[in-house]
Amino acid sequence: MHFAILLFTSLFATAFPLRAEMIGGNPGPQHNYVCPHADGQAALECFFDAVEHLYTMCRNVKSIEIIEFGYEKSTDGTNAAKSESCLDKQKQNIARPYQAALKDAKKSKPVVEGLQGLHTVWLSAMTELRWRNGESDDDYKARVAKPYDEFKERIASIRTVATSDKPVETTKAAATSAKSGAKTKSAKTATAVKATPAAKPAPAAKAKPH
Repeated sequence: MHFAILLFTSLFATAFPLRAEMIGGNPGPQHNYVCPHADGQAALECFFDAVEHLYTMCRNVKSIEIIEFGYEKSTDGTNAAKSESCLDKQKQNIARPYQAALKDAKKSKPVVEGLQGLHTVWLSAMTELRWRNGESDDDYKARVAKPYDEFKERIASIRTVATSDKPVETTKAAATSAKSGAKTKSAKTATAVKATPAAKPAPAAKAKPH
């Protein structure tokens, strides 16, 4: 009996660590809940992954409600409670990677604007997971699958801008460094010219006596 208690305690401690680990910049017991496919990567990548991952989670929750209650009753009363709770929860979960991505991109206005646009599109897609009156099964499934294409297009565009758009401060620093290097090189050249002794003129040839 004593051995069984010790074994159970050991397994429980292994399965449920006492402190939350930090993986990919997000707290979690054994995994990265918010951006699991961008574990340990940059803030931008975590936010990009969270956009698709958290949308999928709420989409799946809504699908379960539809299976349980049917399309027409999936929005009645408390039948949509789980999907509404998912929406509220994921709004909170995405806030951290979103703010971290904005912080990393603060020196690039186009990237910041791209992130803000992606976040707005994500919020709209999340609220539009509800079934619309008169919508067929095929129409509903096609509509809730469409946001993935827009997510991917916007993410690809932001990645391109983030790679090519360098902060103004970096460009100025590079220019200043280049000018400084040019001045140093010119000074060294001038010093070398001064240090080189001028060549002495060759002695005049003496005239031979007749």
